Amino acid sequence: MTPTLVFDLETIPDVEGLRRLHGWGEDVSDAEVAQRAFAARKELTGSDFLPLHLQRVAVVGCVFRDDQGFRVRCLGQADDPEQTLLAGFFKTIERYTPKLISWNGNGFDLPVLHYRSLIHGVVAPRYWDTGEDDRDFRYNNYLSRYHTRHLDLMDVLAKYNGRGNAPLDDLSKLCGFPGKLGMDGSQVWEAWTQGRGNEVRAYCETDVVNTWLVYCRFRLLRGELDASSYDAEIALVRETLEKSEEPHWKQYLEAWGR
Repeated sequence: MTPTLVFDLETIPDVEGLRRLHGWGEDVSDAEVAQRAFAARKELTGSDFLPLHLQRVAVVGCVFRDDQGFRVRCLGQADDPEQTLLAGFFKTIERYTPKLISWNGNGFDLPVLHYRSLIHGVVAPRYWDTGEDDRDFRYNNYLSRYHTRHLDLMDVLAKYNGRGNAPLDDLSKLCGFPGKLGMDGSQVWEAWTQGRGNEVRAYCETDVVNTWLVYCRFRLLRGELDASSYDAEIALVRETLEKSEEPHWKQYLEAWGR
């Protein structure tokens, strides 16, 4: 079995970067720095969503599926520096060369990883290879939108048409899966500033499981899985989550049961 890595980021404003760009000193609180940036962005664009290069990676959620089974976790710890999380993600690629699966990875997660890795000088030769080191990567690499080493499931299902994009939460629920529980991306910064980093990590973990489940349904659609293989993959997720004592998985399974 080809190792498969489903990934999702949760980000917060790059407060230190904003201070550097705008000359704001330490006398301006983190909250005020973020609020000034949100207000300026909204005035400029009509939305307070910050540019991707100013999105600091706070959480990297992962599902990893290989011959050893199904695992879900967030990389590192809640208080790890950003570069540690970035290095951990690309180290997994260096070691396993997994197939990457995302929901809107081309539009958000990967550009954020690119910018933030550039800022911190995180080395990732396997990820950036387009055939110079491994000839197979000339025809199938992580960077080309239409190659399959990275599959942006939202992008593919919408036929690469932004007007056709659908929310993961909607698709998950329409397919009979739990979808988002208790939080969405717009609430991450507030939760993070309130010291609720573990809640953000739990939310990110449920999102990558939603993505994995929808990806399994997509593989059934394509004929990569037959009905019995699909059922086995879904059962494996349930069985794995049932072994966990974490409250968010109990809530997730309860919602799935309904």
